[in-house]
Amino acid sequence: MPMPALTVENLCSEAAIFSIAESQHPEPTLYGVTDGKKIGTYIEQKFRLYLKEKYEFWEGSSASRIDFPGLLVDVKVTSITQPQSSCPFKSARQKIFGLGYSLIIFVYDKADDSTNRAATLRILHTIYVAAERTADFQMTRGIRNILENEGNKDDLIAFILDRNLPVDEIEAANIADEILLNPPIQGFLTISNALQWRLQYGRVIDRAGQEEGIIAVYRPTAS
Repeated sequence: MPMPALTVENLCSEAAIFSIAESQHPEPTLYGVTDGKKIGTYIEQKFRLYLKEKYEFWEGSSASRIDFPGLLVDVKVTSITQPQSSCPFKSARQKIFGLGYSLIIFVYDKADDSTNRAATLRILHTIYVAAERTADFQMTRGIRNILENEGNKDDLIAFILDRNLPVDEIEAANIADEILLNPPIQGFLTISNALQWRLQYGRVIDRAGQEEGIIAVYRPTAS
């Protein structure tokens, strides 16, 4: 009997179940590990294997650069001590119009048990951020304020250049034209300029469940 196709809805529901189980699982291979990339790879691979036992889906590759290209969803894993991660840079437009795909973010707190020599990754937040909410918060807020205050193309170009978006004046003008035709939706990530985007998640952690498109998939109840 064929397995059901993975959807965004059951991706989120399974992420909640996975978060509960993972929070209770002692993992010897992560004992003493401080490398966030290694911990992130561990959770991403384990979550993918968990889903493969129940659903059919198109797996991501180095070419697709996101974990679930069929759903346009990428998995991010980050420590609560500094909730951020890197992201491939495609275009300066991503900071204004969003990354082009949604995110499932697992935020963990790692604890080492020296007696059993095992680590536990307690998942504190699992958050789904819809693609249309993945632009930079301050960038989109500034642009929307300009438009609400009868700003024109020149105002938008000046703002884009003042914010050090990695574009020249010609590209800034092209983006300004695009903004006037298609005003951006308010984003909630903080995106720092770099060779790769640096995504920071403090705001989506705070706003999860309070804003449309930012879903608190899992959050443990206080004990």
